[in-house]
Amino acid sequence: MKFGIIKERKNPPDRRVVFTPDELLLFKQTYPSAEIFVERSDIRVFKDEEYEALGFELLDDLSNCDVLFGVKEVPMDALIANKKYFFFSHTIKKQPYNRALLQAVLEKNISLYDHETIVDAADKRLIGFGRYAGNVGAYNGIRAFGIKYDLFQLPKAETLNGKAVLVEKLRRLVLPPIKVVLTGSGKVGMGAKEILDAMKMKQVAPQDFLTKKYDSAVYTQIEVDDYYKRLDGGAFVKSEFYKDPVGYTSDFEKFSQVADIFMAGHFYGNNAPYILTNEMLKSAKNNLKVVADISCDVGGPVACTIKASTIAEPIFGYLPSEAKEVDVFHPGSIAVMSIDNLPCELPKDASEGFGEMFMKHVIPAFFNDDADGILSRAQITNDGKLTERFSYLQDFVDQK
Repeated sequence: MKFGIIKERKNPPDRRVVFTPDELLLFKQTYPSAEIFVERSDIRVFKDEEYEALGFELLDDLSNCDVLFGVKEVPMDALIANKKYFFFSHTIKKQPYNRALLQAVLEKNISLYDHETIVDAADKRLIGFGRYAGNVGAYNGIRAFGIKYDLFQLPKAETLNGKAVLVEKLRRLVLPPIKVVLTGSGKVGMGAKEILDAMKMKQVAPQDFLTKKYDSAVYTQIEVDDYYKRLDGGAFVKSEFYKDPVGYTSDFEKFSQVADIFMAGHFYGNNAPYILTNEMLKSAKNNLKVVADISCDVGGPVACTIKASTIAEPIFGYLPSEAKEVDVFHPGSIAVMSIDNLPCELPKDASEGFGEMFMKHVIPAFFNDDADGILSRAQITNDGKLTERFSYLQDFVDQK
């Protein structure tokens, strides 16, 4: 079987890659029968010469390959018919901006496997960049605080060579005794926690966070039962909440009244209630100065996330009294960081971690007849049609 590493073509440019040169060499050594090719790229974080030095052939055309690995969406005019593709397609939630892409995949008889759909038998995601989004998001949250109050100037994460340098910059800071509240304990939330711990910020229990004063910066990490409550006042039942959150409402205001920075690293279900409402932000008791929405659900549970910010312009001001964007230095504004492609700022680290996961969970399936069902569960399209698992997308595809 012939495998190809494609050039990323989406704008703005993404420097990440599914396999680093070293991880690709491990792939070849583990499965000697695999033929592996690399498409030339002038933007990839690893240079073409690094792959060539390890014996991989560089090509400008990967039409000879059976399976093609990429990170972001492949432009429709670059799709090669009758191939197997792996990339983040951003179609499985019926995202309207990529309807035409999914239609083109079907028209070109492409077998599409989305990195988001690579799950185990319990439907737990196996592949992703969440940890690195959390890493950069936490750094950017602290950076935004420094900018907003002219306390310190941290360089942009994209200008630094990896996570270790981010941590080094953060550990040099002398922070005032601020309080940081972090939601989520998945890959994103734990990635943010990793940075807060590495910079030696003290973690405290939620109740202590709410009631005690500290002479140094502290953070607390909270779960759904800390920031949601039942409307009828009954006991919080996690399984019930995840099944149907309609009977619940936000209980986050107790945190917004004492926290200086909110780092949002939670998973948000479509029907879940808001976490941070505009009423909380408008309140005279609101204490939040910076919101780092790492999860970045525009129009979702964090009211001030009215748009995705960008790596070029990472911070904007949000004026709660008018629910609109203003200058970040407006005296009544909250600084918001809501970049939706944070791992792009750590392309080397993110690529290394991604390749390790891909090598562990996906590549064996090509050589063991998909014994664990990894490929069959992940496949969205086959023979010009949606697979049964993703047949719910048919009405989405049929729209013009």
